[in-house]
Amino acid sequence: MSLKAISGAPRLILGAAMLTAMIGLTTVVQDASAATSTSTSSTVRTVTTAQVNNFTSREWNKGTWRESAGFSIPATAASKAAFKKGAQVRLADGQVRTVKVVYFSGAHMSVMLSGSTLNASATGYPKTVAALGSVAAPAKPQPATTPNSSAHSSAINNYTNGDWLNGVWRKSAGFSIQATAANRSAFKPGASVKLADGQIRRITAVYISGKNMSVMLSGGKLSGKLGHPNKLSSATTPSSPSAPAPAPVPTSPEPTPPSNTTAPLITALNSFNGGDFVNGIYTRSPGISVKATAANKAAFHKGAKIRFHDGQVRTVKLIYHSGGNMTVMLDGGPVNGKAVGYPRTIAVSSNGFSQPWPGAGGTTTPSTGKGPAPANPIHLVGINLAGAEFGDQAGLPGRYQIDYIYPGEADFKRYANLNLKLVRLPFRWERIQPKLFSELNAAELGRLLATLDHAKKHNMQVILDMHNYYRYYGKLIASKEVPISAFADSWRRIAQKVANHPAVYGYGLMNEPHSTNGKWPAAALAASQAIRDIDQKRWIFVAGDRWSSAFHWPSYNTRLATDPWMRDPKNNLVYEAHLYLDKDYSGTYASRRAVYDPMIGVTRAKPFVEWLSRNKLRGFIGEHGAPDYSPSAIVATDNLLKYLNQHCVPSTYWAAGPWWGNYALSLDVKSGKPRPQLPILQKHATNKSCGTIGPLQ
Repeated sequence: MSLKAISGAPRLILGAAMLTAMIGLTTVVQDASAATSTSTSSTVRTVTTAQVNNFTSREWNKGTWRESAGFSIPATAASKAAFKKGAQVRLADGQVRTVKVVYFSGAHMSVMLSGSTLNASATGYPKTVAALGSVAAPAKPQPATTPNSSAHSSAINNYTNGDWLNGVWRKSAGFSIQATAANRSAFKPGASVKLADGQIRRITAVYISGKNMSVMLSGGKLSGKLGHPNKLSSATTPSSPSAPAPAPVPTSPEPTPPSNTTAPLITALNSFNGGDFVNGIYTRSPGISVKATAANKAAFHKGAKIRFHDGQVRTVKLIYHSGGNMTVMLDGGPVNGKAVGYPRTIAVSSNGFSQPWPGAGGTTTPSTGKGPAPANPIHLVGINLAGAEFGDQAGLPGRYQIDYIYPGEADFKRYANLNLKLVRLPFRWERIQPKLFSELNAAELGRLLATLDHAKKHNMQVILDMHNYYRYYGKLIASKEVPISAFADSWRRIAQKVANHPAVYGYGLMNEPHSTNGKWPAAALAASQAIRDIDQKRWIFVAGDRWSSAFHWPSYNTRLATDPWMRDPKNNLVYEAHLYLDKDYSGTYASRRAVYDPMIGVTRAKPFVEWLSRNKLRGFIGEHGAPDYSPSAIVATDNLLKYLNQHCVPSTYWAAGPWWGNYALSLDVKSGKPRPQLPILQKHATNKSCGTIGPLQ
């Protein structure tokens, strides 16, 4: 996503999805900070003042952030030293807040505060703010007293498990109680509570989950002896403009009672690059950008945990909304956008993570309990459901159910149940269009559409694969008999018939072009543009010359991406390679005695994946396969899929479907014996770490 400059405006404070602080700025007020000393009783504080910037835009009103508590001031040396996390600031109306986080952008700094949003009329430009520095002679501390307003008591929930002990949160100070109207009214942030042992704590945050609420407190962790069957008492203390702001919310996850536990949400990162973002990761402070969907708004809250692709877990500190996006600020150190950013996903949970998430660097998979469905992750592992491409070249177009067959609903149901929901569906050009530039064959089109209906019924995604090896009735594309315009025409007609079918994931232009006389790039461009004229959304899969070999890709296919149109990310193009492990790269596996290096698949994939990364393009392994009699080939497949998934490159295994007999690579054999390849595919199919096809870096 490009970040467009706005005429007359300084650069954005936190990029396109964050604190777009200076949009519409016309004047910059110079810093008016000055160190002064004031004396109040026996307390002496150093006070640093600064004038609020005159920023007014969609996000700002007189230098005050509209959506969260914060203001913008010039980033002078004095202000940088005084306005720090944890410092107290006095606003123009006399109220005192605590600094939660500070962001810098060029000559300005955004100071984010505790509490609710500010009243710009009372605290914004041309007012000043004061940072209350260290106390030279601290006033005599006042003993804690019981709140003087009427108290309200509530029973503590009787929860005991890994996170709770007698309704007391184990990881930080907090209780769980019933979310009655009376409790919601009494237990609010800023109120004080009295515990069973007499100590008084301040409420820092409250989380509602169904019929229960978690009340988080200031201070250290509590003893479970203070929980059930004791009660929690609350009384709201009178507010004072000069009183310190409530303590920051603890960085532990939002506690949720066991009966309301929800599955983690998996969501895609935004593809923001440039300025302050790398692959949707904020570079100046730890943070991420995601879409502000309803599911994301519900899942991302202060205290929630997020898990990155590499397994690291962070805690949400603050959230900012800007249009259709939201920026989520995290604890900890810098985040490497190239390692964990777009096109990968992240997982977010109020309850932490416990179950293994295979294939994603030690991350975890969503639990199978109730909760929001994963948002945006792609299927990284799928299958080729073969049959519609069967038949001899000499007998084309052939006879349905004698020379060839389409996979039936039972095939789709079987693989949907096995969680292999990405399907590459081979078909023959001569059957769908028996004569060039003519209408599609109605009977064959009907079979294709019926097959797509099966996929839709079982929630599967289909890549339509024209399985013709760059030929039509044996004649090369770009020849006198089969002009490139005929190839483009065929795809235009197919797209017109299937573009609105929900099962169509993409269009596979041609299976394994070879001996193309260098004409394939022009043919691929023409067909891609013909499809894009009809369908602007779905993927177009562009196979490579030399049988699409991944290992040989850089030597044969650099011209595929020469034309700027073929490199434009808005055109949703995916480059397709094939990969087999045998000596001649063919997938025939002629030698049953061959033993394969465990990393041979990775070695053969790297030239293709690294070419994609250098050129910031997307990739797909349309075919790979291992024979059932070779344990070493299956181990190599395991390592291959792990490598591909790490780079968000999806793949479809060759092959599955009817009529395979006892073919050693097939997942469906006449004998019905278990297939050793299947568990490996299923293991890697659980990986939901990618939000789109990669690698793009």
